[in-house]
Amino acid sequence: MPSPLDELPIRRLTHGDLTSCADLSENRGWPRDDHKWGLLLAAGTGYGIDDPGGKGLATACVVTAYGSGPAAIGMLLVADAYARQGAGQRMMRHVIAESDGVPLTLYATALGRPLYERLGFRDVGRAEMVRGHFVPPGPAPAVATRPATAGDLPGILRLDHEVFGADRTHLITRLPAFADQLRVAEDADGITGYTAAWPSTDSQVVGPLIARDTATAQALIASLPAGTDRPLRADIDVRHTELLDWVKAGGMEPVAFNTVMVRGIPDLPGDWTRRFTPLTVAAG
Repeated sequence: MPSPLDELPIRRLTHGDLTSCADLSENRGWPRDDHKWGLLLAAGTGYGIDDPGGKGLATACVVTAYGSGPAAIGMLLVADAYARQGAGQRMMRHVIAESDGVPLTLYATALGRPLYERLGFRDVGRAEMVRGHFVPPGPAPAVATRPATAGDLPGILRLDHEVFGADRTHLITRLPAFADQLRVAEDADGITGYTAAWPSTDSQVVGPLIARDTATAQALIASLPAGTDRPLRADIDVRHTELLDWVKAGGMEPVAFNTVMVRGIPDLPGDWTRRFTPLTVAAG
């Protein structure tokens, strides 16, 4: 049976659609995350189909481009009333066509993964979401950290570009206003790691987390609980087993897994050994 969305246009979203995007998240049982939607719509390109009944959006998706690197697809959502009618596949085909050959990446839930596989995406990794009121286990980390200053931004951008493998200046320069905490670790040669903690509906999300080694990553995470009374949440690359064991020992509980997928490239660029968490799974 044809969907009532089949003949409706897919249009570009604007900041004026932020509330409708958050409503759509809530409709599907996700956190509203108005704050995150604001960042994604400002730094990326949103696509949507209006609800034919005039109730906001029936479906939405955001693509965040990174110059010569792969573009990240996130927040693919279809309102419950139109689920399982092909709207998600139509949106994905539109996004792929709009990308015009640019490689793509995304974090897939178990529910969405079969669709992405049919569209040519392949698995390259996994991230485990953990959440909880974190108390650093064991002795205090030996690596010192401090709040970032405006003067740190060039060093953060250099490190991020080197580790992420693409230029995401348009996102990272928004972190001082977007995040509640932005912290760095450094040595005599400059910044060796940084992380941010930003507000979600029910937690502080840790991301990005980029660090020279696990000890530096631990120090950066250990510095965050003092700045918030909310639980921390992080999506940690499962290859970082030592960090995952450590945060779980400190009270963070496993919540879910997401599969990292790519289309048009064999793997993600950059250095995974120093990339511990994404800024958000919606934008990589």
